[in-house]
Amino acid sequence: MMEKPSKRNETGKQFRFTVAEEDQGRRLDQFLSEADLNISRSQAKNLIERRFVLLNQKPTKPSARLKAGDMIAGSLPEPQPLSLEPEPLPLSVLYEDPSIIVVDKPPGMVVHPAAGAPSGTLVNALLHHCKDLAGINGVLRPGIVHRLDKDTSGVMVIAKDDKAYQELTKQFKNRTVKKVYLAIAYGHFGEAEGLIDSPIGRHPVERKRMSTRTKKGRTAITRWRVLESLNNYTLLEILPETGRTHQIRVHLSSMGHPLLGDPLYGRKGRPGSIHEPLLKECAKRINRQALHAHRLTIDHPRTGEKIQFLSPVPQDMQEVLECLRSLNRKVSFG
Repeated sequence: MMEKPSKRNETGKQFRFTVAEEDQGRRLDQFLSEADLNISRSQAKNLIERRFVLLNQKPTKPSARLKAGDMIAGSLPEPQPLSLEPEPLPLSVLYEDPSIIVVDKPPGMVVHPAAGAPSGTLVNALLHHCKDLAGINGVLRPGIVHRLDKDTSGVMVIAKDDKAYQELTKQFKNRTVKKVYLAIAYGHFGEAEGLIDSPIGRHPVERKRMSTRTKKGRTAITRWRVLESLNNYTLLEILPETGRTHQIRVHLSSMGHPLLGDPLYGRKGRPGSIHEPLLKECAKRINRQALHAHRLTIDHPRTGEKIQFLSPVPQDMQEVLECLRSLNRKVSFG
């Protein structure tokens, strides 16, 4: 067993350990990642290489093998500010505590700043809203553990400290997080439910798109269930078991059922283009792919309690559904 840190300052940034016999032979970076410091192995490696950690009062390597009685001392540097500006953007918070924040992301908001979107993102909004970020990987920033496309709405969970970030990342990697989406797709489905198991990778020609027709695809599994048939469209409940880029959009398009309003996977000439005048009128009520992250279930990273978060159907999708239901009634009763 490793000893608890025997010395800390008020902020808990300094530490000292004495190596016990059972830890003899272990790597230094592995030892620190499993100590009571809430840091990952890559973070431990980085600290050792930057000489924030001393072994028997000397700098060393992350791969250094420990001996019983060795003294490990060091400090955790203060998290550095992120080089992004906090912005007072509207933010719908579903839940918040010192470890996590859960938001209802609106359509049209990019999650993380990039070359084409340096501001106005969810990260900018969170930097303004959250006054108690403890830092992720040494940087004062919200921990993005999963993403939604710019024009996909719904529930997102974000970590506020390193321990929550590591735990949530592990849950997504191990597929223990339950995600439920609502989608409006083109056409009628011949069965009530089904499973799509097709690897997804970068499109061989169009680099902005993903595809199931690729030599280097990664495992992608999507379960679907019909909730309602609406004229020439279908309301679906989607349960993705993996989290590949554009996964739901690509999988449904590969079946010949692209999402209503999808500009990337439902182009003209493909199934999903709308010719009926009344259906066109319905489709005008949404200016994005009709995809919404409806429910998210996780184990709380601190307490282990299973908790579920719900985002209601957004107004634009609700208006489309009401329009399609109205058309159904007209067709049924003449």
